[in-house]
Amino acid sequence: MLRLWGRQSSINVQKVLWCLAELGYKSGKDFERIDAGLEFGINHSPEYLHKNPNGLVPTLEDGDVVLWESNSIMRYLAGKFDTKQRFPNSLLAQSQSNKWLDWQLSTMWPPLRGTFLGLTRTREAERNYVAIKKGYQDTNVHLAMLDTILSKQPFCSGGQFNLGDIALALCVNRWILLHETFPEQTGPKASLDNINQWLKRLETQTHYSDITETQLNIVKLD
Repeated sequence: MLRLWGRQSSINVQKVLWCLAELGYKSGKDFERIDAGLEFGINHSPEYLHKNPNGLVPTLEDGDVVLWESNSIMRYLAGKFDTKQRFPNSLLAQSQSNKWLDWQLSTMWPPLRGTFLGLTRTREAERNYVAIKKGYQDTNVHLAMLDTILSKQPFCSGGQFNLGDIALALCVNRWILLHETFPEQTGPKASLDNINQWLKRLETQTHYSDITETQLNIVKLD
C-alpha cells in the first residue's frame, strides 16, 4: 500500500490527494495517509528526516521508492498508476502540463504564499501589511495572464484536464479564500471570468470540490 505523509490542510498534500482521487485511489483502502506537519509534528523527527531531509510535507512511500516535492509525486503517480488514462500522456500534453507545474512553483505561488503565511501563520504584531498586500496584488497580475490563456482553451494545458490544473486550481482557491477572509489586508481581487468558468468545469468534471470543501482551512492566529 502507498503511504502518504502530510496533513490535509497543506496545499501541497492536497495536490497529491487530488491526484490520487482522480486515479480512483481511496484513503485507507489504496493508500495510507499519516498526519505530519504543524500541530502534528513528526516532520522533524530523525525517522522522517531520513525520508525527506527538507522536513516538509508531503512525502510518498511506494515500497522502496521514497519521494518528496508535490509536483514530482503527482508526475510519478500519474506515470505509474494511471491505467485508465485519466490524464493525457502524450509528450505534448505532458510538456504543456509540466510548463504550468513549473510556473506554479516559480512564478505564481511565491507571492501568494507570502500573503498566505503573513495572514495565517504570522502574529499581528509581526505582520508586514505592505508586503502582504503587494504579494496579493502581484498574484492578481499573474492570474490575469492565466485568465487570458483560459479564454482560448478549457484547461490550462489545452483541451483536457491535467496535472497542471491541479496545482494551479488549489492556488486559485487560496487566492479566493484569502480575499474573502481578509479583504482589507489583501486589497481588491481581480475579476477574472475565464478562471471562474474553469473552476466550474473542475467542480463538475473532477474531484476539485471534494478536496477544497473538506480540507482547506485558514486559521487566524489572533
